[in-house]
Amino acid sequence: MSYPHLLTPEEKLADAKQQLSLPRIVAICGSTRFMTEMNEADLRETAACRIVVKPGCDMKKPHALWSDPAEAESLKARLDELHRAKIRLADDVLVVGDYIGDSTRAEIAYARSLGKPVRFTHPEVDPDA
Repeated sequence: MSYPHLLTPEEKLADAKQQLSLPRIVAICGSTRFMTEMNEADLRETAACRIVVKPGCDMKKPHALWSDPAEAESLKARLDELHRAKIRLADDVLVVGDYIGDSTRAEIAYARSLGKPVRFTHPEVDPDA
C-alpha cells in the first residue's frame, strides 16, 4: 500500500508562499548598533521588490518598555525567539554591519542549519568564510 507524501512544515510554508505568489522574503540580521544600516538595507531590499523582516526594537536605546531590568531580560528572550521565527519565515538572510557578535553569530548558524542562504553587507565578517 502506498501512502501519500506528508509535507513538512517547511514544505507547507514554501508551497503556501508559491501559491500566494509572494515575493522573496529577506530577514535582516545584525547588531542593533547598525540600525541605521539595517534601515538602508531595508530600503534597498524593498526597492528590489522583496519583503523585509528585521529587528523592530533597539534595546540599546532607553525606552519605557525595557526600563525595568527584569522585564528587559524577559523581553530580550521573547524578541530573540521572534527573530528566529522571522528567519524561519524568510527565504534568505542579509547580515548587516562589519561586526558579528554572539547573537548574530547564533542567528547565522541557525539560518544555515535551516538551509537558508546568508548574504553579508561586509562578506569579510562571515564566520564561515
